[in-house]
Amino acid sequence: MTARDSVALVHDYLTQRGGAERVVLSLAAAFPAAPIYTSLYDPAGTFPDFSGLDIHTLPINRLAVLRAHHRLALPVLAPAFSRLRVDADVVICSSSGWSHGTAVTGRKIVYCYTPARWLYQPERYLDGSSRVSASALSLLTPPLRRWDRRAAATADRYLVISHAVRQRVADLYGIDADVVHPPVDLDRSGPVDPVRGIEPGFFLCVSRLLPYKNVEPVTAAFRHLPGQRLVIVGTGPLSDRIIASAGSNVTVVGQVTDAGLRWLYESSLGLVAASYEDFGLTPVEAATFGKPTAALRWGGFLDTTVEGRTGVFFDQPEPRLIAEAVDRLSRTEWSAVLLEDHARQFSGERFVERMRRIVAEEQRMP
Repeated sequence: MTARDSVALVHDYLTQRGGAERVVLSLAAAFPAAPIYTSLYDPAGTFPDFSGLDIHTLPINRLAVLRAHHRLALPVLAPAFSRLRVDADVVICSSSGWSHGTAVTGRKIVYCYTPARWLYQPERYLDGSSRVSASALSLLTPPLRRWDRRAAATADRYLVISHAVRQRVADLYGIDADVVHPPVDLDRSGPVDPVRGIEPGFFLCVSRLLPYKNVEPVTAAFRHLPGQRLVIVGTGPLSDRIIASAGSNVTVVGQVTDAGLRWLYESSLGLVAASYEDFGLTPVEAATFGKPTAALRWGGFLDTTVEGRTGVFFDQPEPRLIAEAVDRLSRTEWSAVLLEDHARQFSGERFVERMRRIVAEEQRMP
């Protein structure tokens, strides 16, 4: 940069389409002049909205294999971000464990989705799906944990996406963070595109197909529900395994557009969410369309699902418990008005207003 920016954004990597990437787009809307720094950028793998933004990548982005398989970059992300220096009055680091290591000349706000899962919850994050070997992890984990804790301590202000993550940050870093729920911006009034081959009246699961997302037990649960149908939206390392094990009442549609996702939510009976989520965005998306959720009683779902009002809980990601929860969901009458009111608490407008207020407070600091 030739001149100091007022606000700059830093994000771990832009290689996929998920909740964190939607947050970065909301931050870019809140601060339209802010450049975005990231380690890896794959325009085809993430949301097309990024194509018109001012994105700066790190040198490791030259390696196409890392853009296609960002997990291979895990050993080099810490040193890559340690060498990044951003000159701005306020830098917002959108982080699940890496971008908070960025050096800044002004105030640093960390917006944390969770402390690096592969450092602190490797059994859930990897579970045999990563190419990083167990022996490599055993060597890398101790020094990277030390780096991670030092990086966290450099923040002037630490924000987290849920009360579950707030507790995790307190336990790991000794930081008392503020909860700022991320925005849920799947607008019900947007375009709708029916998904070919799917008839309305199904339950929906929207998730990346990764081990900790627990899509396999959701699929298995519908063996106990022969009278119900399940549609799974998402892609990931477990795609082939999930498709192969799916019963005749389960359909995996892979990746869909926002227009297709709107139609799926609108046409569904409700959502099934069994993953170990730090926030739990999909129940809010479902509530936007007046649909309830059967959710795992864990983590971020405790912030985004209200038992008896917007959905039901099951206590473990086990097929029979999930099936029982789906059955309860289907036999309960839900108020679309209450569901939609709940969803408005997580609107993009509220998020933008809160983040602008926080940045203004930091800009006033000496």
